[in-house]
Amino acid sequence: MQALLDILLPAALPPLTSAALVAVSALTSAITASLGIGGGVLLLAIMAIVMPPAAIIPVHGMVQLGSNLSRASMTFRHINLRLILWFAPGVLLGAWLGSLFLVDLPLALVQICIAGFILLLCWGPPIPAVATGPVGTLLAAGVTTFISLFVGATGPLVAAFVKQQQKGERFSTVATFATAMCLQHAPKAIIYGAAGFVFAEWLGLILLMIAAGAMGTWAGLRLLRRLTDSRFTLVFNTLLTLLALRLIWQAISG
Repeated sequence: MQALLDILLPAALPPLTSAALVAVSALTSAITASLGIGGGVLLLAIMAIVMPPAAIIPVHGMVQLGSNLSRASMTFRHINLRLILWFAPGVLLGAWLGSLFLVDLPLALVQICIAGFILLLCWGPPIPAVATGPVGTLLAAGVTTFISLFVGATGPLVAAFVKQQQKGERFSTVATFATAMCLQHAPKAIIYGAAGFVFAEWLGLILLMIAAGAMGTWAGLRLLRRLTDSRFTLVFNTLLTLLALRLIWQAISG
């Protein structure tokens, strides 16, 4: 048994810490599946406490890729394919630009900008049709993908953008957001692998967290079915606002 654990779990973490991360992955996936947002940021915050800094964003990206893939597959018929067809090339553009600028962006500035856009998208007037059209979707995908390579958690910004286009329909919001995040996290494996990160050392933990996340997603979607669209929209906007305020606080205190 110990030999198996040695193979599956990274040497950089104590076994109990790895087990805790697997459990947290299930919990945070359930949160995102039922409430639409919040799980990815919470998981990133916990990983930042217990993991080596160089491993946080690439490992988080792969776990989130698996979690969002399971959520997208379970809600496939609700995906807004028009949005995704224009989101995908924007992701490729943002990932390519990010690979050219593997530098540290001013974190406080990024946090303030993301928070401001989230609050505007949640509580401001509806964004113009051109911003949610093909060109606007492509640009939003490119910008958020570029930023995600350096700060990891642009999910709230993508979620707010997706929410504007789904008119409060809860399953479409969750399904389309999950698919968009699949596209956004996928390039991280190539970019961080090319930059020298050794994914093989973390593969066992990543797979266990993805499996736990799939179970959490299943449980969260069962809860989502009990929510009305209006209640979902209220909870969704409230959570996004709290996350935005958290980003502002981090930027100021940091």
